Order: sequence, then C-alpha cells, then structure tokens
Amino acid sequence: MRFGDGARRWAYARLALKSFGPSLSFRQARHPALDGARGLAVLAMVMGHTLDALLAPAFRDHPWVQEYWKLRGITAPLFLLVSGWAVVMALGTKPGAAKDSFGRRFRRALLLLFLGYLLHWPGWGAVRDLGFSDAMLSKVFQFDALQCIGASLMLGAMALVVTPNRGARALLLGGLAVGIPLASAGMWHAGEHLPVPLQQFIGNGEGSRFPFFPWAGFFFAGAFAAHGLHLLKPGLAQGFALLALGGALLALTRWMPIEWTPTSPTMVLYRVAQGLLVLGVVNLLPQRLSGMLAPLGRLSLWIYVLHLPVVYGWADIAGLAQRIGPRLGMAAALGVSVALLVGCYLIARFGRWMREQARPWRAGSTTLGASVGTARLGQ
Repeated sequence: MRFGDGARRWAYARLALKSFGPSLSFRQARHPALDGARGLAVLAMVMGHTLDALLAPAFRDHPWVQEYWKLRGITAPLFLLVSGWAVVMALGTKPGAAKDSFGRRFRRALLLLFLGYLLHWPGWGAVRDLGFSDAMLSKVFQFDALQCIGASLMLGAMALVVTPNRGARALLLGGLAVGIPLASAGMWHAGEHLPVPLQQFIGNGEGSRFPFFPWAGFFFAGAFAAHGLHLLKPGLAQGFALLALGGALLALTRWMPIEWTPTSPTMVLYRVAQGLLVLGVVNLLPQRLSGMLAPLGRLSLWIYVLHLPVVYGWADIAGLAQRIGPRLGMAAALGVSVALLVGCYLIARFGRWMREQARPWRAGSTTLGASVGTARLGQ
C-alpha cells in the first residue's frame, strides 16, 4: 500500500469519528486499584452473607469468626467510597466532561435504584396480605446499598455539573462529605412524620439498612479524595497519599469517642479512614496481585444482584437461609460461599459477553476502546 493511500484512509477515518459528534472519545484507562478494591469488597461481601446465613451458632463464637465480623464492617463503606472515587476519576481533565456524561450517570443511577428496589420486592402475596399499610410500604421501599449508591450518584452527578470550577467543586464535595453525616441525627428527627418511602430514604424508617443519611457521606468522601488527589498518578504516589490521609483520619478518631449509633458522624469518619487505608494498600500492591481481584470488581454490581436472592430469597421464593439455615460447619459454609462466588461471576461474565455480542457498537466491544456517551480523552 502506498503512503498516499494510507494517509487518505486515515483522514477518512478521522472524519468518520468526528461525524459522531463530541460524545465519541477514547476511553480513559481504568484505575488499577479501584477494581481491585471493589473486588476485595465483593469477596468479603459474598463470603460474609453466606456465612451469616449458613454458619451454625456454635461456630459463630469462634474468635476468628468474631474478628471477621468486625472486618466485614468495612465492606459497604468501601463500596460507597470507591463508587464516589470512580465518578470523579472518570471525568479526566476536560472542563465539560461532567455535563457531557450527566445523562449516562443519571441513567446509571436510575438502574441502581430500580435493581435495589427489585431485590427487596416482597411478592404480590405479601403486598395483598399487608394491604396499603405502613408495613407494606416499608417492605416495598426498603432502602439498601444499591439505592444509596444510586441516590448518591444522582446527587453527585448534579453537583459535578453545577461546579465546573475546581475550587467550587472541592468545596461542594467536601461539604457534602462532612455535612451529610453531621446532619443525619437532625434529619432523622425531622423526618419522623414524613411518608414511609421518605423515612426509608432518610433512615428513620424501620428496616432501612443503608439510608442516605449518613451513608452517602462515604460516597462523597471518596469523591472528595479523588478530586484532591487527581494530580497524583495511580500506584505508589496515590497509594502513599491515601495511606497518609487514612492514617491521619484514623489518628484523629483516637482523640474523640466513637459512637456506634446509626447516625454517628464519628462512625463514618472511622470507616472512611479504614476505607482509604484499604484503597491505599491496594494501590501499592503489584498490579498482578490486584489484577486477580479486578475481574470481580468489574462485575461487582451483577455479582451483588445475583447472590442476594440465592442467599436470602426473593419475593416468596426461599433462599439458602430458609432452605438450609444456620447449621453448617465452617468448611461446608466456606465451600458454599466459594461456589456461589464463582457461579455468580461466571453468570455475570457470560451476561456481559452476550450484551457485547448483541451491541457490538458499545464501549469495550472493539479494539479501539471507543466510548459513546462520554467526552473524556484517554491517556
């Protein structure tokens, strides 16, 4: 092929790319530690839920199991922290990236809200039996982790759009990270007479597991940290910075009493410090090691959605907790958790492959790595 022909073909290719408009760009490389941290949280989550549902009471009193229950407390905060970090990190450096990607983030937030409420659907039989009562509304609108991430993502996407200036964005993200936990007790008190769905959202409703107040504070803490550390390269630089920041926050908790109440801001501070330390450690790990967890992290949403009905049931379909119950030994319960994790991962991986085959024009399905619907440039 002659040089002139190659140059003309490359010019035609660039014109074809431009014809898609500003919403077509090359994807930024994924943060090497985010998927690893999310994968670690997925591993702890699936194992924790399975052991909690199946482990016999005699084994729960073992000191190692008690220590594991304590470590499990970082799982949900780590998910929220990483989610907030990923939202800001994905914007890159282009000034209009937040505005250009708002529609995609808003749709993602709606998907998370839908899946969260779907997982807690009690079934038509339960709805008919309870009637139009507060108990029925509490079951249907039970607020859990996915709803919290979805609502936080929705608010975060709006916050990023209205603050194109980096200084104003830092103030807003930092204000949300600090203000939401501090306002939680007051919001719970003010929402006592609100409709049940709003009580579930705020947190003072019965059965609300991960209410917006204070749990959204973890999301915005991650977003604020990503905004502040965006100039540092992923890996050693960010790893040491995260360790220093997490260690400083952890030292700060030594000077104040930590209240383990649902609206405690000191509890949020303590868990944020732990989450930053975990993220810092994963940053410092060799990429080969963190890469072993990354596939789980990339499919974390669907592993979460798949494993919950299997463990706890859905609607009027019984799960492992009802069919087997807490009567297994340690080895058997661990075996079930590993089998469940592998099974959910394979199903999620197959589902992603099917989606890519059905929609070959979407991101990740070509060697170009072109992404429709985002305005950020890859490295």
